[in-house]
Amino acid sequence: MVEVSPVTAGPFSDELRAAALEIVARYPAGRQRSALLPMLHLVQSAEGCVTAEGVDFCARTIGITAAEVSAVATFYTMYKRRPVGDWLVSICTNLSCALLGGQEVYDRISKKLGVGHDQTTEDGQITLEHAECLAACDYAPVMTVNYEFYDGVDEASAEAIVDALARGERPMPTRGGPLCTFAEVSRQLAGFEDPRPEGVAGAGFLEPSVVGLTVAEQDGWQGEIAHTDRNGGPAGPAPGGYAVPATAPADGARSGTAPSSSGPPASAASTTPASDAATKTLAAPAANKTEGA
Repeated sequence: MVEVSPVTAGPFSDELRAAALEIVARYPAGRQRSALLPMLHLVQSAEGCVTAEGVDFCARTIGITAAEVSAVATFYTMYKRRPVGDWLVSICTNLSCALLGGQEVYDRISKKLGVGHDQTTEDGQITLEHAECLAACDYAPVMTVNYEFYDGVDEASAEAIVDALARGERPMPTRGGPLCTFAEVSRQLAGFEDPRPEGVAGAGFLEPSVVGLTVAEQDGWQGEIAHTDRNGGPAGPAPGGYAVPATAPADGARSGTAPSSSGPPASAASTTPASDAATKTLAAPAANKTEGA
């Protein structure tokens, strides 16, 4: 069983040490190592990154080795190993965003700030990050500031956001809650509530996220196409020309089409009446095509 005790050494305040023990207390006895992820966010909120002292603090508080902490801290990109400014600006240049100008947005902001990837401006305010994906392809091009989304940006709008940050303003994100500093959001990621009265999350998604659902509803698509009802049970017969296989199709064969081989594999020699009927139904389109030829 891992023994957890307050750590008094290091550059951390009594308040932060108490918060660390509060995090550990969320987990069952013997499972304290599960507290590592939020605790890394906590120490990052105090120092702007995960320092060697932060690694040692986590290790001794939880009762694991510094090597184990470092393995986690260096695996996830949200844990920074060098100081981050008040505003972490991440610009996506992955496929969807790149096709719509994400790289040009990044280049414009990089030139304006005079920094490259994972670098911070001389005044320590803004850190720029070249993001591979921000999980918002439907809003491309996308940038985030401290993980809050600014959707559908172009070079001019992205520059306006950065200008506002430089002036000490907090431009309202397109979605989600009001903007926090990096220290503030790191503490929230550690599991502590935003103390600001206005710190309530706004809309999590907008029209682009549900356009597929909207089209489906407009065209009258029904759940029966997936062969299940809302309760997960059978939804009646499949649409014409489509059959539900009784078993998973063999490798290379598509569900609902005739098997590529002339018959079932040897291992499938024993079948149920239901699977016999499904096999006959599956073979029907191919047989009809032969007769028509």
